[in-house]
Amino acid sequence: MQTVKKQTLAVCAGVHATQDGLTSTVYVLLPILAQSLGLSYAQVGIVRAVYSGMMWVLEIPAGILSERFGEQRLLVFGLIAAGLGYGILSTVNSFYGVLFALLIAGTGAAFQHSLSSALISRVYDGPSRRVALGTYNASGDTGKLLFTGVASLLFGVGIAWQTVVSGYGILALLASAVLWLVLRRLRVKGAESIQARHPSTTASWGITERSGFKWLAAIVFVDIAVQDGFLVFVAFLMIEKNVPAGLAAFAVVATLAGGVIGKYACGHLSARLGVIRSLFLVEVFTAAGIVGVILLPPVAAFVLLPLVGIVLQGSSTITYGSVSQFVDEARQSRGFALIYSMANGASVAGPVGFGVISDLYSVGTAVAIMAVVTLLPLVMCGGLQAGLNRVRQ
Repeated sequence: MQTVKKQTLAVCAGVHATQDGLTSTVYVLLPILAQSLGLSYAQVGIVRAVYSGMMWVLEIPAGILSERFGEQRLLVFGLIAAGLGYGILSTVNSFYGVLFALLIAGTGAAFQHSLSSALISRVYDGPSRRVALGTYNASGDTGKLLFTGVASLLFGVGIAWQTVVSGYGILALLASAVLWLVLRRLRVKGAESIQARHPSTTASWGITERSGFKWLAAIVFVDIAVQDGFLVFVAFLMIEKNVPAGLAAFAVVATLAGGVIGKYACGHLSARLGVIRSLFLVEVFTAAGIVGVILLPPVAAFVLLPLVGIVLQGSSTITYGSVSQFVDEARQSRGFALIYSMANGASVAGPVGFGVISDLYSVGTAVAIMAVVTLLPLVMCGGLQAGLNRVRQ
């Protein structure tokens, strides 16, 4: 069983790294696309939002479809669609062409988070489940850092963005072929049999404590709206500080570098201190860090960004690690699909909303509002704690 656990986590982590790497490459593409296509800040937000929008629309159907077709097949399908979307993106030269290509890529990205999280939650339990999900989340940030870092370096040495994007599309298609071969050999017996061993005795969505789940979903929405908004506009904030566009893109890479540590470390933090205390700490430090990035000169802001990334993105491990406590064992895919759908909705609303604010006022003003918004989950922690207390009784 221990081997099954490790193999399941490794496969899911590989898919997560690839898919999240492709998703985050959009962040470093945005300044280049904005300059070449003459996009407004609102249009920049829309470009990011269309990717997240497809993930939002399809996250719940992906969870439901997994009950019929199995998570493994859908993980392969997701990589194929993401690769095709990136292939199309490398050939377009208009705003609407970019939207169409990212719509396809976003469709593929929808078929991974809830599916992988459910697989991991079925083979791990207790405190080890939080650590495993933290490791899974950290793998996504490793992919984000690797893909965005390589893309930024290639852009910096003069490689055309179309070449980089087409290369990433081919990589995703190759990853789908490798995944298919691995899954044919790997039979996650624990994951496949859990539903038979633990038939659901709850309503169709399997939520065992609705009030706590709703508070968790609300916290996730606010949290991800700030995360995605900051990652979209941090490069533009650096440009406002007179940093060249090519160098400004590294602001995303620096933030994601901290996120790799944060996703893993916060899994251990929540297992040690508990959900509420951990969440309180990271949200306060996130707000303080964002204010620091706004006020500090460029060099100092770059130094601070990895620290901001630790708490900005580490909070996701704390919130996602709590999903399984509110959802029946046989409905884990659906529970995670609901939460990830909420997160993807925030990834649509955040960039678009902060983009409009940036057009009306300034990027600095929009980022300052993010610092205020990130404190909102603190007032929701009481409802979440009450829900957690009820499921423990």
